Amino acid sequence: MNLNPLLNSQNMKDNTPSLCSLFGTDGIRGRVGDYPIIPELLVHLGYAIGCYLKELSPDIINTVVIGKDTRLSCSMIASSLQSGITAAGINTKLVGIMPTPAIAFLTRDLGAELGIVISASHNLYQDNGIKLFNAKGKKLSKQDEQAIEGFINQPIECVKPYNFGQSVTFESALNNYVNFCIKAMAKDFSLVGRSIVLDCANGATYEAAPKIFSYFKADTHTIGVSPNGLNINDNLGSTSPGQLQRFVKQAKADLGIAFDGDGDRVIFVSGEGTIIDGDQLIYILSKVVSPHDEGFQGIVGTSMTNLAVEHALKKRGFEFIRTDVGDTHVKAKMIEKKWLLGGEASGHIICADATTTGDGIMTALKVLAALNELNMTIEEAIADLTLYPQKVTSIKVKQQQAILSDAVVQSVVQKSEQALANEGRVLIRASGTEPVIRVMVEATQISLVNQHTALIVDAIEKADL
Repeated sequence: MNLNPLLNSQNMKDNTPSLCSLFGTDGIRGRVGDYPIIPELLVHLGYAIGCYLKELSPDIINTVVIGKDTRLSCSMIASSLQSGITAAGINTKLVGIMPTPAIAFLTRDLGAELGIVISASHNLYQDNGIKLFNAKGKKLSKQDEQAIEGFINQPIECVKPYNFGQSVTFESALNNYVNFCIKAMAKDFSLVGRSIVLDCANGATYEAAPKIFSYFKADTHTIGVSPNGLNINDNLGSTSPGQLQRFVKQAKADLGIAFDGDGDRVIFVSGEGTIIDGDQLIYILSKVVSPHDEGFQGIVGTSMTNLAVEHALKKRGFEFIRTDVGDTHVKAKMIEKKWLLGGEASGHIICADATTTGDGIMTALKVLAALNELNMTIEEAIADLTLYPQKVTSIKVKQQQAILSDAVVQSVVQKSEQALANEGRVLIRASGTEPVIRVMVEATQISLVNQHTALIVDAIEKADL
């Protein structure tokens, strides 16, 4: 069956993007039941993935690893993708509920040609998505994503019945990933004496994280470990740490650790209930390495990384480079510079000396190892870092690009940048998921942040009339 009739169907006609627009900044994502997260399209996507792999490696029997988070819709998506993939003659290994970074590891560990994660990360259950990893456990390039989309409109022509792909369930996948995380740490690493609350967001880390932290003998408490298919990220996890803050104080724990729904992000909460974000975690990790160490000459952040972190890292001798928001951009720059550490304030941190992608559990273990080495509490480890006040404002607009190119808006932004000079930053950008312009202003004083935010927002609102 050709996809074109489906594209013209009532179910898809109002939301059909142009070719090469299925993949966004981080794979494919959308509301379940709306294009593109519908069975018809997903079967064709699976077949397109199979065609792509056969063209890439025509002389080998290809295998795809498929994992998912805890959303109720994951089974529908997995079945649809699996149907298309096996129809193209490609084998699948189903590994069940697994953090995103575990799929990156398992794709390499099992010698597969591709890994698929079914997840919408920190979104609520109504959304879902698909991320793809190559044989090296790295996210597919834009060129590879476009190559897959090039097969979308091909009619599905099943291989001969004796050439269909086989599907097997890989029962020991969780243990393989748990052992990988354990072996990544030094033999003498221990969490004895540490009281830790884990918030697994009712998501993909709900089994792996408690196993790993218990292995290292932490006094472990857990919340968000009872997924029901509908409660992922629901007032829990790295984007909603309120319950964790309260629980840490109630339990008189040393600290709390919150993952997002698919386990590639992490933030900490101090014993006093203070949130420690990704910028601060990167700073802690930088304290146990030297700019003279191979791979640590510099550190990669994004346009959203707090200016205080940049200043502190440079003061310690590290080079610091910013990229656009998104772990794909961070990773690309790390590869280019041959550096081993980078990440975002959201807690999406890549420790390339241990793994190929952002891994919340691995990052948490490395931060705890750093605290052990420093012989400090997490509060002590960031005591010499004072983040600059930062404010992000979203303004709904009719024409994003017209606003960004408006001469008056550009003039106001330029004047704010000149006024703040080296003591602050201004970032104005179009959202990739909503019809809004995001304005970020950062300065040494909150009064300056509010002043320049008001000026820029006013200019945008007037330009959008």
